Formats: sequence, C-alpha cells, structure tokens
Amino acid sequence: MDTREILEKVKNGSITVEEAERIFRRQPFEEMGYAKLDTHRKLRSGFPEVVFCSGKATEHILHIYQKLYEENGEVFGTRASAEQYEALRPHLPKLEYDPLSRIMKIEKPEKEHAGKIAVCTAGTADIPVAEEAAQTAEYFGSYVERIYDVGVSGIHRLLSRLEMIQSANCVIAIAGMEGALASVIGGMVDKPVIAVPTSVGYGANLHGLSALLTMINSCANGIAVVNIDNGYGAGYIATQINRLAGKADGRRISSNE
Repeated sequence: MDTREILEKVKNGSITVEEAERIFRRQPFEEMGYAKLDTHRKLRSGFPEVVFCSGKATEHILHIYQKLYEENGEVFGTRASAEQYEALRPHLPKLEYDPLSRIMKIEKPEKEHAGKIAVCTAGTADIPVAEEAAQTAEYFGSYVERIYDVGVSGIHRLLSRLEMIQSANCVIAIAGMEGALASVIGGMVDKPVIAVPTSVGYGANLHGLSALLTMINSCANGIAVVNIDNGYGAGYIATQINRLAGKADGRRISSNE
C-alpha cells in the first residue's frame, strides 16, 4: 500500500490509527536472506518493486512473489520462464503468464488506466519487447495504444497512424535492424520518444548494437535511448512521463477555472 491508500483506510475505518502506525514504522525492507525486498519503494518512488525472474532459483522466486503479493495485493515480474510459472501456479492461483513478453504477474482487477502512451514497433519480430513495455506501463496505470509493424521500409503504414501517435503523452519506438524508426517518429511528434533497440536482425546487427548506435546518434530531437531489448525500462520511464503529463493537465484545468 502507498501512503495515500493507508491514510484513506484510516479515514474510512478499514484500519485503526495504531495499525497504520505499525505499517509506517515497519522496517523499509524485508530481510529474506537471499533477498532484501524493498517494501517501501512505492512510498518513495510511486512504483512497487518488480522482480527480474531470469536466473533466480524457483524457490526464491516463489517466496519473493508471495511476500510482494502479501504486501501490495499484486506482483509483477519480467523475463520469467514457462517452467517458473508452472512451478509457482499451484501456490499462487491468480498468477498469470504471457509467453510472448515473458511477464508473470498478479494484477489488481478493474485497474484504472490514465493518459496515453503509444508503443510502436518497426516489425512483428519486435513485439515481444514491445509487449514487455506495454504491459509494464499498463501495470503501472497507463493507457497504452499498440501500433505494430510500422517500420520505415513501408513508411505509409506509419503515416496512416500518425494522428494516434501524435496524440500520446509519450511514444515508445522499438526497432531492430538499423533502428531508424525512432528518428522518423522523433521528427513527427512534439512529445518525448523513448527508443528501444532490439536484438532483431542479421549478423552485422551485432545483437542490437547497430540499432543502439543509430538511436543514440539520432539527429531528431527529444529522443532518449534505453538498453537493448529493455522493454521494461521503456515502459517505466514512459509511465513517469505520462503521469507528469496528467499532473500538468490538472494544473492547467485548475488555473483556467
């Protein structure tokens, strides 16, 4: 629970002042020996801790998921395997797994999604990274428009969705090969563009390095670049931007009243 949620529960009588006091006094991390769960992260940053599942022992992931679910009422992990999901599912019946994005989560029902983020890919092969970005942003409360397979080899496809892209508070441009999509979009929108290079491509793509270098060296303004295949990082940053845009809209409405 974040600070506001705790205070609202005190206000409506769901918990007592003493219970709220115990929550605030609780140690800011949960010591598990093999992990120190940052249970106060949402209080500090507005986002709860997320689990990077790859490389972790199944037993460790199970206990981490159980503790975070107990703490937050939901839990989100990236780069999970189908084997990890099958091992955890008997203990966490509400657990969901998407084999495309490799996201494993339990999400609160009827979550509100605000603002707008456009997630664009150059090709269909980039969709696994795009889904990691899109589902991350949705988990954190952003509304996402998916605009897939609009790469520069057929730019008319991108232009047919330009109005939708321009209406977003932030754009995530995901591309492998030479990574030109981010530069093209950056020259057409007045919002921040987060470029995600992917490891999609032939030999000289160098597992995404060619796309990364293209995006870093873009002549278009307003482009920030994350690591190769880092859909999660893009979704997180895009949500921060989307939240700021929502706050700015609220201030404008208040000033015009």
